[in-house]
Amino acid sequence: MSLGLYILRRVIAFIPMLVIVSIVSFIVIQLPPGDFLTTYIMQLQSRGYRLAQEEVARLADRYGLNDPLYVQYFKWIRNIILYGDLGRSFQYDRPVSSLIGERIGLTMLISILTIIFTWIIAIPIGIYSATHQYSVFDYVFTFLGFIGVSLPGFLIALIFIYIGIAYLGINVTGLFSPQYSEAPWSLWKFIDLLKHVWVPVVIVGLNGTAGMIRTVRGCLLDELRQPYVITARAKGLPENKLLLKYPVRLAINPIISTIGWLLPAVVSGETLAAIVLNIPTTGPLLLVALRSQDMYLAGSFVLILSSLTIIGTLISDILLAWVDPRIRYE
Repeated sequence: MSLGLYILRRVIAFIPMLVIVSIVSFIVIQLPPGDFLTTYIMQLQSRGYRLAQEEVARLADRYGLNDPLYVQYFKWIRNIILYGDLGRSFQYDRPVSSLIGERIGLTMLISILTIIFTWIIAIPIGIYSATHQYSVFDYVFTFLGFIGVSLPGFLIALIFIYIGIAYLGINVTGLFSPQYSEAPWSLWKFIDLLKHVWVPVVIVGLNGTAGMIRTVRGCLLDELRQPYVITARAKGLPENKLLLKYPVRLAINPIISTIGWLLPAVVSGETLAAIVLNIPTTGPLLLVALRSQDMYLAGSFVLILSSLTIIGTLISDILLAWVDPRIRYE
């Protein structure tokens, strides 16, 4: 099968998947009992306030909660397709696109830097560990890799905060110094951001780096045992040329295949680590939306992340078919 025909088949399968994802996203948000209005009324009652039935009916009509579920879905998806309108957040009483837009820039910056950090660290170490199997440094990297995989991001963030305050006398939370936190964007504010952004990049990247080292090492070890490598080495092909020409190229296939996971990660970020570090990214906003049952905000997040997963998977499939022609014939 030619590459063009393979891409065409994948794109055709991509369109109905988006439709299914939009339906499932809306239904999933509606599954928990109650809705935003129920949660809102319970919060008011816990503070000693009571709403009259007329006020409850007015709020339900305002939020469109009296409509059947399928009507709510079609209104939501129609506005997205025709006007790019993701709806209005009940919790914040603001357009969802505005809320997400405020945080998406910082989230993407941190996530993209994290991906670059992960690849720069993990691929060379994985190659070294595979080509120096059972050496001292291979054992060291393996040990550190297991620690990195086992420690969750929020725990690493807490460790960084403790070390920063107890031993260095600095606060590593946030992305800006106090004088720049509310200031408009400028060159100096961007420089201040770069001074602070390395902390979340390293914290979020440690987990991915550790796992990717193990993946690259395992895949490259499998390739180095293949007959074509043994034959090429027996014919006297230089080791560096032999290593980079085929084994490394094939060993990074799993990295290419994970692009489908990277795209939603670029938008969502590491939620718990962001909360611990007090970073204004989209992850904490999604958590608030889910807890308050803010259906349009939460549903838009789920739809965006699911769509990015499908788009990322499509990109992964195309890149894999281009890098490894065997895939398009399977």
